[in-house]
Amino acid sequence: MFTTVLPQTKQPFGSIPDDLFDAIDTLKRELNAVILAHYYQDPDIQDIADYIGDSLGLSRQAADTDADVIVFAGVHFMAETAKILNPNKLVLLPDLEAGCSLADSCPPDAFAQFKAEHPDHLVISYINCSAEIKAMSDIICTSSNAIDIVQQIPPDQPIIFAPDRNLGRYVMQQTGRDLLLWQGSCIVHETFSEKRIVQLQIEHPDAEVIAHPECEPPVLRHASYIGSTTALLKYSQTSPRSKFIVATEPGIIHQMQKQMPDKRFIPAPATNNCNCNECPFMRLNTLEKLYLAMKQRQPEITLPEHIRIAALQPIQRMLDMSAKVKV
Repeated sequence: MFTTVLPQTKQPFGSIPDDLFDAIDTLKRELNAVILAHYYQDPDIQDIADYIGDSLGLSRQAADTDADVIVFAGVHFMAETAKILNPNKLVLLPDLEAGCSLADSCPPDAFAQFKAEHPDHLVISYINCSAEIKAMSDIICTSSNAIDIVQQIPPDQPIIFAPDRNLGRYVMQQTGRDLLLWQGSCIVHETFSEKRIVQLQIEHPDAEVIAHPECEPPVLRHASYIGSTTALLKYSQTSPRSKFIVATEPGIIHQMQKQMPDKRFIPAPATNNCNCNECPFMRLNTLEKLYLAMKQRQPEITLPEHIRIAALQPIQRMLDMSAKVKV
């Protein structure tokens, strides 16, 4: 159905100051800027961010900010969401090639045809999709609120759930609803090795497996807790266990280790001896590129106004329906 093209790292152009943290802080004040970062970003970016969170938390922050400039240290669809919510603000993404394999797995033309074949279905789309897909959706969701949102839909209303089949399958199991799934997936979360996770469990019998619902079902079967990145962080704080095998992008471990220095967090391994459990798109953003984006006021995220307006409605429905969901 689709081909994922991995990003090619490019060296940023421009002079870089010796103290990037201080330089970025100065630019932040000059621009009245806010830096929003996803948990999967490099530790340096997490440490300088004004807010760190998952997709739901970042959406709320983007909707509520009074900053003039939003610097989004994440991937393209996240920065697009910030622009959809803030049409009059300057939204910067450190590297425009920071895309998303899951968003790429749902081409707009193919999804439009799929939707047309099922005209009676309500479309709930995971926020990890392009602005074009959001514009074709009725409600957006995140991994934090997907179950709650589906449970608010009348039982007799058929639902298309896109683009992640694994999250959709997990929502089906938790709600008992029969969802029509678009067959997309995340290259990071589908690469975890069940065999190697079991080996880790044997080596660390006192460790608890916690996993993101985008993981494949064989991995989720070994997890004692399944949740969004924020939920995984909060669970590890309250769990009496002191050791965890973490089946999601390992960027979250930086926050886990900062907040719980006495606990140990082991990243779940991929199928091969590689860094495939790290998102190659998220890792395109660097502190140097973030500085240059602020200094040069680019790359800027722009959207056609008709797409932005159409995409705004399902995002606003999500925010309204998930008002009581804590992150």
